[in-house]
Amino acid sequence: MRLILKPERDKSVRQRHPWVFTGAVGRRSGPLTPGGVVDVYSSDGGWLARGTVSTHSQIIARLWTWQQDEPIDAELIERRLQRAIAARADLINDPNTTAYRLVFSESDGLPGVIVDRYGDWLAVQLLTQGAAAMSSLIVETLARLLDVRGIYERSDVEIRAREGLQSAEGVLWGAAPPSELEILENGYRFTLDLAGGQKTGWYLDQRRNRRLVSAYARGAEMLGVFTYTGGFEVAAAAQGAASLLAVDSSSVALQTLRANLRRNQLDTPLTVQEGDAFEVLRQLRADGRQFDLIVLDPPKFAHSQRQIDRATRGYKDINLQALHLLRPGGVLATFSCSGLISADLFQKVIFGAALDAERDAQIIETLTQDSDHPVLLTFPESAYLKGLVCRVW
Repeated sequence: MRLILKPERDKSVRQRHPWVFTGAVGRRSGPLTPGGVVDVYSSDGGWLARGTVSTHSQIIARLWTWQQDEPIDAELIERRLQRAIAARADLINDPNTTAYRLVFSESDGLPGVIVDRYGDWLAVQLLTQGAAAMSSLIVETLARLLDVRGIYERSDVEIRAREGLQSAEGVLWGAAPPSELEILENGYRFTLDLAGGQKTGWYLDQRRNRRLVSAYARGAEMLGVFTYTGGFEVAAAAQGAASLLAVDSSSVALQTLRANLRRNQLDTPLTVQEGDAFEVLRQLRADGRQFDLIVLDPPKFAHSQRQIDRATRGYKDINLQALHLLRPGGVLATFSCSGLISADLFQKVIFGAALDAERDAQIIETLTQDSDHPVLLTFPESAYLKGLVCRVW
């Protein structure tokens, strides 16, 4: 199969960006099989790259190699997996952390493939037609390269539908994970539900940020919003937070947060508030509450270009309320995991919130995703997590 690009539409491929959009394709040669291998050519017939087809997506091809003599086969998959595993050697050998991302899709040369390790289990997402077509090869290679008890699929995210794929979940190899799987992160103990938890069970990309933000927690009355099961709260309690108020829409997540504090033998006073974060923040403001440290870690607000304006309004709203709730000299740690919201736009949103709140805010740290979520220079889309730590007056 071949894709021949339109004149002057090959620049991004030559610059090793791993996506080819349908609008860049001039003509096709041969039938396109979902997930099948395809070669990409320039309009003058020069070979450019090789990838896999996504017949239902605007991204018609995900590129795997720019070497014409390198087939997309079992050997390539093994080389890429070995490289990704070797790059995480420090995490793999860290006795205080047993949960981390092993493969980060295009950034590790395996488009559509996400692999997270949780102790003795792997959680796998196969997000594209190409990744799904190579499922057996990927799973067999992972089982051979890594000493794990089981491999569990969590391909239950919306991108699968855009690829024309059904949601998929279940054991791919070995034993099923326990309903409560214990992990270590930075020396703290947590339990997660690998089968039913958010993402693949845990927000691995915030590991370093939880440690960094906890440095501001000593003696602080802390408010955590969108807390999930308490990653930031456990780290803050361990660093001497005076009290915790945890807000989340899930009662199960808040129950697990309580359990995670007990698991780490932390007795910091805790209040939980189940509910809509926007409403809870307004009520706290109406009640005249004040805090020394606020962490805002919301889910993705923008899933498409059409949602960017709505997302920025949402980010401004929650940050505006948080700024009103901080004591002078307090710290706001605020995040966006929406890849469509750039770091520059996110900072402008916080700037607007500070203006409306009539508070002076100083950026004292700029945060991003942890090192096991590397950003490929030729694929800036892999940089999605933005965080600002601000001192507020």
